[in-house]
This record gives sequence, structure tokens and C-alpha cells, in this order.
Amino acid sequence: MTPPPDLSTLSPSEKDTLISVRIARLDAVEAENALLREKLNLPPKTPDNSSKPPSQGQKPNGETKAKPKGKAHAGAHRPLHPNPTRRQDVLAEYCPHCRADVAGVVQAEVHAYDRIEIPEITPDVTRVTLFGGTCPCCARRFKATPPAGLEPGSPFGPNLRAFVLYLRFGQAIPFERLERLLLDLFGLDISEGALANMLEDSAPAFAAQTDRIKARLLSGAAMESDETSVRVGKRTFWNWVFHHGDSACFLIRPSRGKKVVAEFLGEVRPDFWVSDRLAAQMGWAAEDHQACLAHLLRDIQYAIDAGDDALAPGLKALLKRATRIGRRRPDLADSTLAVYHSRLQSRLDDLLKIVPATKAGQKLLRIIKRFRQNLFVFVTNRAIPATNNGSEQALRPCVVFRKVTNCFRSEWGATLYANVRSVVETARRRGIGILRAIRLTLDGAALPVAS
Repeated sequence: MTPPPDLSTLSPSEKDTLISVRIARLDAVEAENALLREKLNLPPKTPDNSSKPPSQGQKPNGETKAKPKGKAHAGAHRPLHPNPTRRQDVLAEYCPHCRADVAGVVQAEVHAYDRIEIPEITPDVTRVTLFGGTCPCCARRFKATPPAGLEPGSPFGPNLRAFVLYLRFGQAIPFERLERLLLDLFGLDISEGALANMLEDSAPAFAAQTDRIKARLLSGAAMESDETSVRVGKRTFWNWVFHHGDSACFLIRPSRGKKVVAEFLGEVRPDFWVSDRLAAQMGWAAEDHQACLAHLLRDIQYAIDAGDDALAPGLKALLKRATRIGRRRPDLADSTLAVYHSRLQSRLDDLLKIVPATKAGQKLLRIIKRFRQNLFVFVTNRAIPATNNGSEQALRPCVVFRKVTNCFRSEWGATLYANVRSVVETARRRGIGILRAIRLTLDGAALPVAS
């Protein structure tokens, strides 16, 4: 720290200069102090008024009082299995009351129940031995042809491979735990390196399946997108999802910018797009872009918490009204939806004439003016939703995988995960089981599409 100068050695002009510098420095400190005090008075960011995830929000204490006992409901029992493995019919041999012999009495069914058990799990290992010898005709050596499906190569069959892929990517089990699980449940001693090789060998099949899903997705008229962070090695990458209807594609790239969207779309431009207001996801629709109203409602709630009672409450009511209309679209005619759309726009015009007094309200006003053409596209377009919740739901398993496994050590592992996630999410939307979808992919077959 520089010691203060000796004022007795300074000339009057030097003293005046020093005083001016000190006054300017004091003014800067007071301005910074006022700004910090103003920030202290702002409401905290919570999951209800911002994009802060629920896991980082302060959770209220639950009720300690016991809830009153509800009305008793009719008893229920587990339904009998429609296709039991075997049946065992038991006839009574004697009367439990008088011990009389009832073996010859006609008996009717009075009680049926199931006993469910799983057999001991042991691996099914086929040892293939190929015999050979010397041809007596040409004197050359020969060897037997391997049976179909039992050719030399990887010792792991397609069912085991599909099961490992399901546990790794469907249940987010890390390699170390997966190795232990296979040993404990199946008695299979498979090293982490062998598991990694098994997954890497499956990568081409999932890449081909993802290409089919992408082709179907890009042939549609609408698109939805979102992204979340993911760690690959020691770097932060971004896990993107592009989806609509019965198809979903995931990408993991080191960028959050427009070039990722441009890479995925190529020359294709969907008619409609749904996303949040991230700049990288805006401007790709050929006709209209629907901004997520759920994100906007959280911004509006923050403005209300910050003291804006002029613009924000009216906007909140207007957007909630629009979402209610969106839920009623199946029961409304196109002409009715057009009238509702006109009324929503008219009410928005009235709200935009309000000049908020708070900074949060002024910021909200700038946001609404910038994106007003992207607020009510969904009202007259039945194919797109009002929010981006579908994208966030598609990304939720990726977030769980990230938290459980600490992500990926290599880029090929991240790419494989994105392709597997594309297959699994698409299969879910088409009503296909995960294991069946994985087996179809490993066999080179396309995922069926519901008619």
C-alpha cells in the first residue's frame, strides 16, 4: 500500500490536484457502494422466478402435523398373470372339519393365486470347436465352417451386449459398478476394458440408427430444441436435443453456439421452431418461432418480486390465459382460435403502453417488445406447444446421467451416449421397450413407426 504523501512538502497546486483525485475516488466508491446496496434489496433468484434448477432452491419444511385419515377405499389385490409359466391344480383329499375322504367328490375352483419367482441366473456359454484336417484329394488343409451366429470374434452375444448397453445408458450405471453387478448377478467376470470395447463396437449401429431418426425428424414441419452442460474429459461440452413428435436426436458438442444448429440442420429449415430465447436457437424457423412461455413467466415473477406492480401482473395473467387456450385447442375451431389470437395481441398492445417504474419492469418491457411476435404462435398452430417443457423433459435423463457418472472420459463415449439416448428417447415416444429398441439397433433394423 502506497503511504500518503507529506502535505507539508506539496505546493498549493499539487495539493489541489491531490484533493481532486481523492474526491473523484470517493465519488467512485460511493457510487459502487450505492450499486451494491441496490443489489442487496433485489429479491433472490429462485426456481420460481428464474432458470435456477429446483435442486439449488431452498426447500420449505414439510408439514409436521399428521394428515387426517382419508375415506377407506375398496380393497384391491394384484391381478393374476395372464400367461403363467405353469399351472398346478390342487384337489382336496379330505374334509378339514370331519376328516372325511372327499377325493371322489366333484370340486369347483374356489381360490387361485400366483407365486412369482425368478430362476437362478447363470450364463449360457456355448463352446464352439471347429474341426479340420487334410484333404485326401488336394492335400490342402481344411477347417469346418462356423455355425451362423457363432462366428469367431467377440465372445459376447447380442442379448448380453444389449443388456450392458441398457444398464450403462438406460440406468446410468458407472463402469466399476457395472463390472461388479455382472459378476454378482450372472457370475460373468468382465473387465472395465472389455465393457468399454463392447460399447465402442456397438457405436456404428447406433450411429446408423440415429441417422434414420434424424432423417425422419428433419422431414417434419416443426422442431423443438434445448441444451444443457456436460463434462467430457476436462472440458465443458453441451448436450443438445432436437425433437418433435415421435423422434428425438441428441448431440454433444463443445459449443453452445449457432454452428451446432447449423451442423444439425444442414440446408433444412423447419416451418416452426420451439425453444427458449437463447440467441443460438432463434432465427431458424422458415415461418414462425414460438418462445417458451414457462421461461417468460419465471422472468415475470421475478419482476413482480422486485416490486413491479404495473406491467408484470397484467403480463402474467395474459400468458396464463394464452396457455389455458392452448390446452383447449382440441375442442376449438380454427376460426375460434384466430379470434382468441387477435384478442391476445390486442391486450398485449395495451400492456406495452405501460411504462414501469422499476428496473426489473423496464427490462421485462424490453424483452416483451423484442419477442412479442414469438409469444402466441402456438394459439393458431396446433402442432406446437406453448412451452419448451418437452425439451427439458427429454434432457432430464441426461442430467441424471451427468450427476451419477460424472460424465465422460473420451469424446467417442460422449458421441455414443448421444446416439444411444436418441434411440432410447425415440423408442419411448413410439411405445417401444428399451431392450427391444437396442436389439433392433444392433441387428441393423429401423425402429418401427406407429401407423
